Amino acid sequence: MAAITDSSSDQSTKDYRANSLFRLTLRRVFRQRSAIIGGTILLFLVFVAIFAPVLAPFDPDFVLIGHEEGIKRRTDPCIHILGCPEDQPQHILGTDGNVRDEFSRVIFGTRVSLFIGFTTVGFAIIIGTLLGALGGFLGGWVDNLIMRFMDVLLAFPSLLLAIAIVSVLGHGLQNALLAIAIVSIPIYARVVRGSVLSVKEQEYVSASKALGGNSWHILFKRILPNSVPPLIVQGTLGIATAILDAAALSFLGLGAQPPMAEWGTMLGSERNQVFTAPHLVFFPGLAIMITVLAFNLLGDGLRDAFDPRLANK
Repeated sequence: MAAITDSSSDQSTKDYRANSLFRLTLRRVFRQRSAIIGGTILLFLVFVAIFAPVLAPFDPDFVLIGHEEGIKRRTDPCIHILGCPEDQPQHILGTDGNVRDEFSRVIFGTRVSLFIGFTTVGFAIIIGTLLGALGGFLGGWVDNLIMRFMDVLLAFPSLLLAIAIVSVLGHGLQNALLAIAIVSIPIYARVVRGSVLSVKEQEYVSASKALGGNSWHILFKRILPNSVPPLIVQGTLGIATAILDAAALSFLGLGAQPPMAEWGTMLGSERNQVFTAPHLVFFPGLAIMITVLAFNLLGDGLRDAFDPRLANK
């Protein structure tokens, strides 16, 4: 009975410490103005992505010819309450070269870009974490083999390597996602390896080894959980990079293919209209900028919040 009581007490103490650490970290995050601003913008973008069918007045692929009288290609933005003539069809951001509502396409593009960011970074983090953790924990020839392969990938400019991979695999959004994820793996592998090398020298890890703890249990239960903060920061910043790379591939015609409402594709389709219809280039570009800015601000805030030097500030 005493053993059961002691075990319950130890578990309660662990839960209390975990909750206290979580609350402390959360308070430090909310003290970072950049994290608050970035998180607010990101929540707004997630809201737009979820409720895109409600917010968008039209289907993103719906061609308006024959459905609206007097509609033309690449019309300027028209908002009736801002003085646009009532006899003209209202389109907040105008229409594109295929006579589709630009506002609806920008709205639905939020879904695609967020999906690209989270999917590619999620895949890269999983593979990079496993490789970095194995290399840092096992060391020796395993570490050398993994890290030298990562060095080879890092030797190439990421966008050029992604273009080469897509050229081999074929054009399309799925292949673009895979290419971006592959070129991102070395970043997370190196981050995790550095954290593992630092954490595995801590006293509580040595104590676990002295008590006969299994190596894999020590790695996944003691070392990796304490290596997560740098990975979260790098992953947040990496989503912004992934969105930019995906937009660049789509702009070049290697990523998302028409008629998909993806911001990079929209820019590529109307790049020659920058002087005649600048709104078709400006608004997708602005959407990319805002999304990347949100993740960068959030990443900077998380980095400051997780910095141990700021723990007492």
